[in-house]
Amino acid sequence: MAEYKRPESSEDFHKNFAQKKPLMNKTEAFYESSRCLFCYDAPCVTACPTGIDIPLFIKQIQTGNAEGAAKTIFDKNWFGNTCGKVCPTGVLCEGACVYNHQDVKPIDIGRLQNFATDQVIKSKKEIFKPGKDNGKKVAVIGAGPAGISCACELRTLGFSVDIFEAKDKPSGLAVHGTAPYKITNKEVLDEVEYLQDQLGFSINYGKAITTKEQLNDLEKDYDAIFIGVGLGPTAELDLPGVDKENVIGAVEFVEELRMTEHKVKVPDSVIVIGGGNTAMDAASETARMGANNVILAYRRSKEEMGGYDFEYDLARNAGAKGLFNVQPVEITGNGKATGVKFIKTESRNGKLEYIEGSEFTLDCDLVIKGTGQAKLVDFFSLIDGLEIDRSTRIVVNGESFQSGNPKYFAGGDAVNGGAEVVNGAYDGKQAALGIENWLNK
Repeated sequence: MAEYKRPESSEDFHKNFAQKKPLMNKTEAFYESSRCLFCYDAPCVTACPTGIDIPLFIKQIQTGNAEGAAKTIFDKNWFGNTCGKVCPTGVLCEGACVYNHQDVKPIDIGRLQNFATDQVIKSKKEIFKPGKDNGKKVAVIGAGPAGISCACELRTLGFSVDIFEAKDKPSGLAVHGTAPYKITNKEVLDEVEYLQDQLGFSINYGKAITTKEQLNDLEKDYDAIFIGVGLGPTAELDLPGVDKENVIGAVEFVEELRMTEHKVKVPDSVIVIGGGNTAMDAASETARMGANNVILAYRRSKEEMGGYDFEYDLARNAGAKGLFNVQPVEITGNGKATGVKFIKTESRNGKLEYIEGSEFTLDCDLVIKGTGQAKLVDFFSLIDGLEIDRSTRIVVNGESFQSGNPKYFAGGDAVNGGAEVVNGAYDGKQAALGIENWLNK
């Protein structure tokens, strides 16, 4: 029997996908902030990719200055509210908390971060203003965490900024590809609206940049261009039967779920192929949508999975089951997927080998491919002088984020190959500083 009932309404859906990090009230925030030791050379700051002064903002919360805390956070991370919820804090800031060495629960940094930033977002408190107009214009391709962070920083420096976004909503995977139990659509969109209202950058929705002619126009009209396009659709899986009905990519499944919620119909039996965080999200989500039998199948051992342990625990606690050392060899069915044929594997001297004669088939009604995302190599090829590495990532200067074509800067998943929202936020901010230095040198 499924752990969760099938959601029939929006209320049912949000009950099944209750927030993993619920918002603190003032009393909770006061007591939690009072636990902080305000360490000198705090390891939590070092562990934060954006370098937020965590002891400072916690001290500001503890003294009743939530507005000051929010400014401390946004000064370093323009996606401060979103990151407080979606960041893997257990392996970043909270994982570095000194309390971990004393068998004491670490400070709940992510939820404190949310508490402070939520205060100013809801009150629409103005804590930032655009810088004095410097007469220069920058185009940003992609309204994900990297693109929006770049736009925010550029506006504080006096640049005019236009973002070109292919979809009809901002924030990239923060709103289209993050599990609903981590953050709601409203929270993500409210943060972007708050930043846009204060800093005045424009977002042109439904404006995909896909041709050489469009890029030529941008090059003529703008002084610099930032590429924040992220990654593409789920990577193709070289497997017989992958084109059958009821086979879907994990990224596409999560996006449909985020956009339509309870209207997505999930069958009783689901097999998710993959061992990364997105695969685990898909397994957890299908279980929360009422599927009776959800199997997360990975070709290597549990210890070799690319996803975080806590993500696997979330999927398992939702009712999904892990199946390890199994390689899919075929998706079975006549036009419509009815199962997956596997062969057992084992690792010998670090090399994956098949066990002869160990094939078996598991029945299912839906197959989800959690096998990573394709890079946007066709788009990259349109830009003259853009250097691409062997993993199809844009090569940039590590400090300025300037690409081989000096007019183009880049950050986020297009550069790092797929990391966290916080990494994209850092890249965008640093690229903005690189753009300012290049245009004003």
